Amino acid sequence: MVLIGQKSLELPIIQGGMGIGISLGGLAGEVARWGGMGVISAANPGYNHPDFWRDAARVNLEALRQEVHKAREISGGQGIVAVNVMVAAYQYADLVRTAVKAGADAIICGAGLPTKLPALMAGSGVAIAPIVSSGKAARTICRLWDRHHGICPDFVVVEGPEAGGHLGFKPDELEGPAIPELAQLLTEVLAELEPFRRKYGRDIPVFAAGGVFTGADIARYTALGAAGAQIATRFIATYECDASPGYKQRILDARPEDVVLLKSPVGMPGRGLRSPLIERMERGERVLVERCTRCLHPCNPATTPYCITRALIEACRGNWEQGLFFCGSHVGRVKQMVSVQSLLDRLTTEWRNSR
Repeated sequence: MVLIGQKSLELPIIQGGMGIGISLGGLAGEVARWGGMGVISAANPGYNHPDFWRDAARVNLEALRQEVHKAREISGGQGIVAVNVMVAAYQYADLVRTAVKAGADAIICGAGLPTKLPALMAGSGVAIAPIVSSGKAARTICRLWDRHHGICPDFVVVEGPEAGGHLGFKPDELEGPAIPELAQLLTEVLAELEPFRRKYGRDIPVFAAGGVFTGADIARYTALGAAGAQIATRFIATYECDASPGYKQRILDARPEDVVLLKSPVGMPGRGLRSPLIERMERGERVLVERCTRCLHPCNPATTPYCITRALIEACRGNWEQGLFFCGSHVGRVKQMVSVQSLLDRLTTEWRNSR
């Protein structure tokens, strides 16, 4: 049992946020229902609305409200329902406020340093957490939150280089001879958080993420001091995942050699499957952006090689030719569709047996 803000997390598992449309209220609610932390991705949750390309800002906020309500209804008050919001999102502040008003239990922020998050959450009682990829980043965030807001994180997610989607590392850190190990990053983050634990007189639970696949993996990191782990890719191959059957089948069919490091249009390295779209990018081709929703700050529609929003939407719908299929490094080990309950049962049983 781990204390997260004002709620207790029964299982040491966070289901990672996956967008666009992969982890919405259906998946997050089911994970929370069985005692984990279910995470809704706030990345364009309104992608399926007929007005999305005309009025994405309004549609996304309304969709996020609906997905949080859906997750809370499915969970039946069990577990924790969280929302993952990217700092780089143009609607970052509005998405955070909307998630809080809708009843989210926690807000998790990555893709940038969430320096303004405490101000957006003041007085809400909702737990807040940054996603970091180094001890330095954890220290920087804690110092800023401590100095300007008099608080520290309710929990922290430390994400290593084997994660899927956008990664918080430089390209040479991912392909060079000295790739950071998650265990090392976890140890560094725990050390940087210790002064703030002492100052605030409470624990700051840390969850290890990126390449965590089994309950034995979770046990390895909890033995090093983690409170648990965040797992994402394995939850795609669940009946309750919000992605299309086509996306799930691509995950089930993936081989280790299909996984590639790629350069995202927003300037961050990422990890996904070598789809026809990625092969076109490797040949130096470009897909013209026909419509832009201004989803992320670093993106320039006039120069971007392709629209990441469009590519992620097509992937969510199972369009292999035009989609961007993000996944973690161990996707080749995912071979069977299961229910969320059975996956959580297996992970926790393995974890307990490996301690």
